[in-house]
Amino acid sequence: MAEEQRDHKVKRLYMRSIRRGIKEMDLILTSFADRHLAQMADPGLDLYDAMLNENDHDLYQWVTGQQPAPAQFAGLIAEISADFAPLK
Repeated sequence: MAEEQRDHKVKRLYMRSIRRGIKEMDLILTSFADRHLAQMADPGLDLYDAMLNENDHDLYQWVTGQQPAPAQFAGLIAEISADFAPLK
């Protein structure tokens, strides 16, 4: 099967960002996706895709600094947290 086209992948990741399991993550990830998803390089999109597979409660704790993020997501979570900080 052919690799997923970039524009389709961005749309899919955006939809996964706005429809999360908890409202807080809907708001945080929708804001981040609106600002950054279309400009992300392909490796960044792959990492974001993998991060979206994580549990929403874990993601929320990582983004809000209640728990440290796993090393593979630390940079991305830091970006999301920085983007989210003005919304607090």
